[in-house]
Amino acid sequence: MSALFGATIETFGGHPPLAPRQEQGLSRLGTDRLRRRHAGMHRAGPRFTDRLFFAVLPDAETAERISERAATWRARHGLTGRLLKTGHFHVTLATVHEGHGLPDADEIDGWVARAGEIPMPSFRVGFDRLMSFANGALVLTGDDSTVGMEVLQQRLSDSLDDTPRPARRYTPHVTLLHDGRHIDAEPVEPIAWTVGEIVLVHSLIGQTTHRHVARIPLG
Repeated sequence: MSALFGATIETFGGHPPLAPRQEQGLSRLGTDRLRRRHAGMHRAGPRFTDRLFFAVLPDAETAERISERAATWRARHGLTGRLLKTGHFHVTLATVHEGHGLPDADEIDGWVARAGEIPMPSFRVGFDRLMSFANGALVLTGDDSTVGMEVLQQRLSDSLDDTPRPARRYTPHVTLLHDGRHIDAEPVEPIAWTVGEIVLVHSLIGQTTHRHVARIPLG
């Protein structure tokens, strides 16, 4: 494992360690569990128009690199799903609202204030595995190189603990596209960047539109 991602949980303040990971990638059992974990994420439900979620976004240069490589993987595997817009690549941390319209400004300000209280330095994150989730999402995932994302997500969740959110285990990932054809997990050259902020994103559901409501620096 590269020294770039050699940080342990102690790097982020000495919180209890996360479960150990395999050094040489996910086993087939682990891959199947990841797919099952995300199988229900696109089940039919209320047709909401607006979603607010906290996320980490790659910088512009990295987003372009993700888009270029995703196009290559799409062609190589014979996929037909549409790639996400370059500016829409992200790693979701927590969804705080789904509904028709947005909540009151005071409520949004409260979420932003809580996110700003998280004790978290900037860190490097990397994704070195390409795979399909059971819901048809083609994603980038990682192992030890995503520990910082797991710590950040847990601390944000703790800060937002009275905000209703679907309870599920957290797997840091970048969604590239959705396709009916699934591919087996495969290692890829790492795509990495430095995480220095959290972004509150307003998604206009079904309109492929993301608006950045607030940016909260780390550190």
